Amino acid sequence: MAANKKIPLRMCVSCRAMKDKREMLRVVKNAEGQIAVDERGKAQGRGAYVCGDGECLKKMRKAKTLNKAFSCAVEESVYEEIEAYFSRKKSDEK
Repeated sequence: MAANKKIPLRMCVSCRAMKDKREMLRVVKNAEGQIAVDERGKAQGRGAYVCGDGECLKKMRKAKTLNKAFSCAVEESVYEEIEAYFSRKKSDEK
């Protein structure tokens, strides 16, 4: 009898959709309060997940959903880094 592997699901902070953890990008706030993009998903700290949907990224930037998720001001460079990650990922898939 084959065991079904459980797929870890996470919720996008912007669109609130539940998706596979590996399809999403993790943004982390470490103990020093620094916000960084965690491409590997292994960094320590409070994490928030973002899906790569174009509309979701626009909504995230406009509504500043990461500010709400981390309860602090997130620099614009973090939003730019997230968008750059997903544009690299899309170009790699082609």
